[in-house]
Amino acid sequence: MTNKAEKFDDIQVIERVVKGERALYEVLVRKYNPYLYKVGMSYGYNHDDTQDLMQDTYIDAFKSLSQFENKANFKTWLVRIMLNNCYRKKQKLSFQNEIAKDEIKEGATPMFEYQNHDTYSKVHNRELGYIIDKALHSIPEEYRMVFSLREMNQFNVAETAELLGLSEANVKVRLNRAKTMLKAHLLKSHNVQELYAFHAVYCDPFTEKLMKKINAL
Repeated sequence: MTNKAEKFDDIQVIERVVKGERALYEVLVRKYNPYLYKVGMSYGYNHDDTQDLMQDTYIDAFKSLSQFENKANFKTWLVRIMLNNCYRKKQKLSFQNEIAKDEIKEGATPMFEYQNHDTYSKVHNRELGYIIDKALHSIPEEYRMVFSLREMNQFNVAETAELLGLSEANVKVRLNRAKTMLKAHLLKSHNVQELYAFHAVYCDPFTEKLMKKINAL
């Protein structure tokens, strides 16, 4: 399947999946697992809940794939679905627990980039995990969101502004503030790009389980 991923771009894969080649959907799943994982984990969900949200997102996207129009790129479209699912789950949990919640500000909360599998042991180091959690909770959601989309998920300024409903100037301002706030807590002693990876140890079983559900639709 990795060879197929190298041969086709997203639009080509989508066109073939819509025409009936469901197995090719795995190409998109493997490509975007790391991005969706970052969204869920940074939003505050644990590993299991994040994978559930990823699964829901891929299934939602698959069901609407024939309606996808190449006005925005597929990555942007998919991340937006994940953001919406994260927000809905947050609302549901808040309602169930009868906890008053401030109105969400412009969207959701992604963070941190996928890296090579050799960082796996570092990501799961308890001390590093504590540092990550502390840093995440120290940064307001609206700044963390911009930092993630721009620096770690590799969206450009215009794409980030569109996703969050901000002006491009506000994106730039929030990014600078986010970096400043993160510096004291995390960037001083750790490489951000080592954090919150979705490695093969997760990717393979997750993708296999998801594709079984997709093929059963």
